[in-house]
Amino acid sequence: MLSTVEQTRLRISKKTEARKKSQFGQFLTPERTTSFMASLFPAANGNCRLLDAGAGIGSLSAAFLEKWNSGGFHFNHVELDAFEIDDALLPYLARTLTKFSNNTAFVSTIRNNDFIHTASDWLSGSLFAVPLSKYTHIILNPPYKKISSASAYRLALRRVGIETVNLYSAFVALGVALAAPGGQIVAIIPRSFCNGPYYRPFRDFILERTAIRHMHLFESRNKAFKDDDVLQENIIIRLERGGRQGPVTVSTSTDDTFSDLAIHEYPFDRIVLPDDQGRFIHVPTSPEKNAIELSPAIRYTLADLGIKVSTGPIVDFRMKEHLRDMPEAGSVPLLYPGHFIGSGSAWPIAGMKKPNAILRNVDTEKWLYPNGFYCVVRRFSAKEEKRRIMASVVDPGVFDNAPVLGFENHLNLFHENKHGLPQALAQGLAVFLNTSAVDENFRRFNGHTQVNAADLKMMKYPSRDALIKLGEWAMHREELTQAMIDTKLGTMAA
Repeated sequence: MLSTVEQTRLRISKKTEARKKSQFGQFLTPERTTSFMASLFPAANGNCRLLDAGAGIGSLSAAFLEKWNSGGFHFNHVELDAFEIDDALLPYLARTLTKFSNNTAFVSTIRNNDFIHTASDWLSGSLFAVPLSKYTHIILNPPYKKISSASAYRLALRRVGIETVNLYSAFVALGVALAAPGGQIVAIIPRSFCNGPYYRPFRDFILERTAIRHMHLFESRNKAFKDDDVLQENIIIRLERGGRQGPVTVSTSTDDTFSDLAIHEYPFDRIVLPDDQGRFIHVPTSPEKNAIELSPAIRYTLADLGIKVSTGPIVDFRMKEHLRDMPEAGSVPLLYPGHFIGSGSAWPIAGMKKPNAILRNVDTEKWLYPNGFYCVVRRFSAKEEKRRIMASVVDPGVFDNAPVLGFENHLNLFHENKHGLPQALAQGLAVFLNTSAVDENFRRFNGHTQVNAADLKMMKYPSRDALIKLGEWAMHREELTQAMIDTKLGTMAA
């Protein structure tokens, strides 16, 4: 039977407009997830100062307090600060916390204040700041919403040394800053912070101030907040303020039933690779190392190979007047992900929803690449696509000897200083990127549907010679199966 809090959550989620959810960036946490999050806190005694920022209707606080009531914690006293700016949720939050008010060892304060400004003012020593505690325990389902670079939030966060691009990472960083030594932080957040340059300052912030103790991954992208139709790969993370970093526990489940919960422990050098300047956070899903980790041959950067990777420069809605549905005099091929089938390409495609060509003129010339062999990777994968990385080869012979090609913004392309690659190198690169080991390794640090050029740049590759040999091997095969390329990768020598 569902608890009163869960019944309330379902009712509110159903009647709340999508526009309002987007405005606040807040999605209420399902009960099974709140219980799991509360279970991640280690046993503790003494006094507890608990922070729930973005508290909603109090689901997370309730799960934590239920664990205390059932003997999971041995606190003498619990003092809760619950922040919530949505006035419509405050009566529900108060009702949730009232359930625990008959315990004289519990006191709660509901703060109808903006958490980012309140915490930043206190941490920066503002004369008019609202005093806050050094919290021993922090439980968070923060809002998910981008922060513009010139916003008041960004300016407030910079005052306390936090540089980040999303409300969720701002809430976690502020939680870390407010935590007492040894303080425990458990948060459910999008996995997007694990990689990419935009979240590098946030990763530095938490890695320098906390130890990662536990990470839980929902393997299905749309299950953690399925009642709100959220398509986002989420992770639950437990951090310890000032902790000495040791092995990290990683658990996985398909969804929030946790019926297939699997738990493993990994050395930290498999979570953040020692030679990774970007400090990507990996989430291994198997204790066995895959071919990428095991092979001494796969250790080269794109710079070592003399190869660059770029995002396709043509943003179609900005160049509408130059686009053509089908090729005509004065136009050249314009390539979209839809032009790539398997590892090859097809052009033009009649009846395609996207244009097949772009006019070549003074306005478009700077965006075009000389015709040649390129390796391209789609930037976006579909909702539950089996593969995250899908690489194809651009074959210049397909394009009627066109002098130049246009690459649309939903493609990443590998090139040599804006020129094509040797055919065998392009083929070998595509084969390597299409291996199961590369896709699995990529998923360890990339948690969203997007494959960015920056992510591909951070990966390790076989040597240029090894890629050329791989390409030559592939070119002599009439058919290439997944099993064949996976086996071949395993036999590559250093």
